[in-house]
Amino acid sequence: MSDMQSLEISAAPNEREFGLMNWMGLATLYKKEVKRFLKVGPQTLLAPVISNLLYMTVFVLAFSALRPDPQAFMAFLAPGLVMLGILNNAAANSSSSIMTGKMMGSITDVLMPPLSYFELALGWIGGAATRGILVAIVTSIALSFFAPMIPMKLWAVLFFGISAAFMMGMIGVLSGIWAEKFDQLAVVNQFIILPLSFLSGTFYSIDVLPASFQKLILFNPLFYLIDGFRYGFLGTSDGPIMTGVIVTCVINIILFTLVLNVIKSGWRIKS
Repeated sequence: MSDMQSLEISAAPNEREFGLMNWMGLATLYKKEVKRFLKVGPQTLLAPVISNLLYMTVFVLAFSALRPDPQAFMAFLAPGLVMLGILNNAAANSSSSIMTGKMMGSITDVLMPPLSYFELALGWIGGAATRGILVAIVTSIALSFFAPMIPMKLWAVLFFGISAAFMMGMIGVLSGIWAEKFDQLAVVNQFIILPLSFLSGTFYSIDVLPASFQKLILFNPLFYLIDGFRYGFLGTSDGPIMTGVIVTCVINIILFTLVLNVIKSGWRIKS
């Protein structure tokens, strides 16, 4: 073998052997993320359903008697509870996965394979979105015993439901990378995600709020997710639907760009 042939064999390739996308690696990471929460299904899927059923029961018992049409109140409340399940569980999945990997040192097993930062982002976000969507499906089935869960605008249900799952999955990725201990993750959940969720019209129409608060709530991005998702079931909304579509798309694009840049930099996951 000539020296030139030896040099060609020993030289590292300029491009990955997988081409533009490492589909096998991406699928493996996605399956890992999904299997991770399915192994503890009672905690990740059943617990949110029970919580939402309790919310529905308490609100129905407490307020339905004060409503002229209790059935309409339950139909209004149910989509908000489904969306609440998406928001909480999608964010929790990706943040806890990354945080656990950092604490246990197993995140190296994810970073060492030939996965690009784009593929890492898709794997983590896709797993989180899958958990949020599964929780939404199971919760919808459970709440259908209280109110009919039949979409009137299927495109709105799919768009806002899937967009919410991916949005919160990206927020979870950023939270998991930023946090250095689980206490910091709790700060994000308790002081950012939870307040924004409860102050976004989940349990009430913003029409009951003073005019100043109605204007303030329009700056809450989660309002557009819940309002748009509810519009898909009821055909009515508190805010302009197309504004919600635009706001949701812009926020998701910004978040995805930020996630890619943070993962590419290796901040707090490679150092």
